[in-house]
Amino acid sequence: MSESVKETSVQTVTELRKLGIETYLITGDNERTAKAIAKKSGIRNYYARVMPEKKEQYVKRLQAQGKIVAMVGDGVNDAPALAAADIGIAMGSGTDVAMESGSVVLMRSDPMDVPRSIRLGRATMDKIKQNMFWALVYNVIGIPIAAGLLYSSTGWLLSPIMAGGAMALSSVSVVTNALTLKWIKL
Repeated sequence: MSESVKETSVQTVTELRKLGIETYLITGDNERTAKAIAKKSGIRNYYARVMPEKKEQYVKRLQAQGKIVAMVGDGVNDAPALAAADIGIAMGSGTDVAMESGSVVLMRSDPMDVPRSIRLGRATMDKIKQNMFWALVYNVIGIPIAAGLLYSSTGWLLSPIMAGGAMALSSVSVVTNALTLKWIKL
């Protein structure tokens, strides 16, 4: 019976909990081993004696409960569940089948890369939303002015050179905002 867990597993589960993520252990191990691993890792929910072909069913069961499921795995046995999950996270040390089935492949086998990748994904979505907002505001204001909407009342008219420069400035601001992702703490 192997009840060992990676050194960073407890910290990983703690970080996932801080991110508002509920963790589950789905394993083919017997009840006693699964319970011991779950307890050592700080995982509150576990399913033991799950045959490889049934892991996918557990993922779908959680999805049917309205949960967004991220499955982390590294073996051939995990491939169907990785493919069925909303987000399949394959560990880089895993099999080729697992890596092909996952939507995210972590290049190292450090469990702490899971919460890091989630934080990076969330920060990326935040940047996308910010950029979409500012691009919308810019275009709602800029396009009517460039089209001459204000010309009759104010005499303002953007020359094509000014409009092109403004569009270039918009693109630079979007790229600059996206580059701030490198400063986030993962």
